[in-house]
Amino acid sequence: MSPFHSLVIILIPFLLSSIVSSYSYNDLKLWCGQTPNPQPCEYLLSKNPNHLNKPINQKSDFLKLSLQLVQERALIGHENTLSLGSKCRNQLERVAWNDCVELYQQTIRKLNKTLDPNTKCSQVDAQTWLSTALTNLETCKAGFYELGVQDYLLPLMSNNVTKLLSNTLALNNNGESHQEPSYKDGFPTWVKPGDRKLLQASSLASRANVVVAKDRSGKFSTVSAAINAAPKNSNGRYVIYVKAGIYNEQVEIKAKNIMLVGDGIGKTIITGSKSVGGGTTTFRSATVAVVGDGFIAQDITFRNTAGANNHQAVALRSGSDLSVFYRCSFEGYQDTLYVHSQRQFYKNCNIYGTVDFIFGNAAVVFQNCNIFARNPPNKVNTITAQGRTDPNQNTGISIHNSRVTAASDLKPVQSSVRTYLGRPWKQYSRTVFMKSFLDSLIHPAGWMEWSGNFALNTLYYGEYMNTGPGSSTANRVKWRGYRVIKSASEASRFTVGNFIGGNSWLPATKVPFTSTL
Repeated sequence: MSPFHSLVIILIPFLLSSIVSSYSYNDLKLWCGQTPNPQPCEYLLSKNPNHLNKPINQKSDFLKLSLQLVQERALIGHENTLSLGSKCRNQLERVAWNDCVELYQQTIRKLNKTLDPNTKCSQVDAQTWLSTALTNLETCKAGFYELGVQDYLLPLMSNNVTKLLSNTLALNNNGESHQEPSYKDGFPTWVKPGDRKLLQASSLASRANVVVAKDRSGKFSTVSAAINAAPKNSNGRYVIYVKAGIYNEQVEIKAKNIMLVGDGIGKTIITGSKSVGGGTTTFRSATVAVVGDGFIAQDITFRNTAGANNHQAVALRSGSDLSVFYRCSFEGYQDTLYVHSQRQFYKNCNIYGTVDFIFGNAAVVFQNCNIFARNPPNKVNTITAQGRTDPNQNTGISIHNSRVTAASDLKPVQSSVRTYLGRPWKQYSRTVFMKSFLDSLIHPAGWMEWSGNFALNTLYYGEYMNTGPGSSTANRVKWRGYRVIKSASEASRFTVGNFIGGNSWLPATKVPFTSTL
């Protein structure tokens, strides 16, 4: 039995007996009535009569109670999911089930972190982690649909956790609060001073903790071996220098504060070829997947070579909170870059793809990046597919001071291909392009439907002061959720300083960033 599994068994009875101080049923109805999903809230909190004595005095008491309830239900959900392993009827079900086990564990970790009094998390931290917890469970569900096996195991996993998470997101949302921008050396201030020095260093080879080299001149010859040998919970930065070469491997990074640095785009290349067409989920297709917080990558190419006809095939997936990608390249076709969840920043990067090739539900800013649309098999490109499923999630894709152009294979046939800025993958999809150069490849309508009228009234798609032949908004879509942003104050909600709170964490990485418009 794994340590995590043992912890779950110990925690469940404890949580069931001590979830909250007691309250009256009338209080309960009143407080649950203020949430998006009152029925499971009332039913589950009233199940234990020991809790029906004392009033809930304020919203913060009820938020804590709701967080404890969702934590309890997530632990039970994880137990239920584990027990379903023996019921998998084939390899595809086992692949999707395996994702769900991991995603439930990550959800529980985020809830534990939010509830831990030693974390001292801010309202924005809590909203980020709760957004991630909900995204994890949506990703679990998506895997079953992708592989066409949703009819059997998936109903057995449902236990109201997503509805209860929506309640906590609504309770914790004080209206999206944004601090005033504050930058240093072109990076948000959340970047720690030591990381800032590393990112500004002319050469990191001499500062690396370990070296990876194909020719065996380093300590390791594969990236995975170096990752597996790294400390799991280092509070300091652990630097892995990957010398020039092509590393054909699938890499998963779970440790915190890892920095992966290469010899430059096109020189240090990590490549793989997993895909949904090849029988894996989108989540599991990533050549490199990062969930350890505080990850930094610099001067590396991440590639997936499954090709345009194998459908979803991810080059990099990040669910790392406060992660930074500097001078990196992401190369694939459909679903190249999976900005899965949490707060992320991309600077001076190249992204290549065809369909939905920047997608996910992180709070992410791309700054000074080159976005290259490739030649798609079906003659339609969609650059973004943002996956916000709840109106209170503080997530979205913000593309700032960047360039959108045709890749070399698209240029000769550009007139026969329709390329759009994005389409709404989920109900509350949110994406903005600001002060970016949009070349003539962009279709005059700008944006494309996902399916009929789905999400057209609830999405948020904005454009602000873009330039280039594809930037005219004269013939853009007329959806209720689309807007040409006129005011700097509205646009500034999506800057590094405001949207990802970059001023508090980016300065330490030394990666240059622009806090404001």
